[in-house]
Amino acid sequence: MAKSPEVGTPAPDFTLPGVLLDGTADAERRDYSLAEAKGHPLVLVFYPGDDTAVCTKQLCSYTSDLDRFKDLGATVWGISPQDLDSHERFARKHKLAFPLLADTERTVAKAFGIAVPGLGLRRSVFILDADGSVRWKHVALAGLTFQHSDTLTAQLASL
Repeated sequence: MAKSPEVGTPAPDFTLPGVLLDGTADAERRDYSLAEAKGHPLVLVFYPGDDTAVCTKQLCSYTSDLDRFKDLGATVWGISPQDLDSHERFARKHKLAFPLLADTERTVAKAFGIAVPGLGLRRSVFILDADGSVRWKHVALAGLTFQHSDTLTAQLASL
């Protein structure tokens, strides 16, 4: 398994399918690539599973604070091993307002050094700068808690 990218180094490039609710009854499904996100900060939120207690609380809190991220010029993407149908159900149920990407083979989790054989992935957050370099990261050991928006926006504000 690859090591987690160090702060100050480029994040591993990837392209994954994702789904984003558009505010109406529709959901947009398309590919999201790290290369397309360059030019502004990006918060990558790796979470173990759709509709689980901690993941739901985490992603709902980030949706509630999405304007704070946007005010700092940042975009938020959620990434987990479930497929797009699961992501869409999860997003609709909780009105999640940022893209959820499907890493069904855990290739991106492996590239970021956070895959856990037999379990999925470690709850992690990577903040990338406009050039795609890692500027801050948190990789949880147990994943029973998550990094709050205050912590993430403070790190974004320091970019």
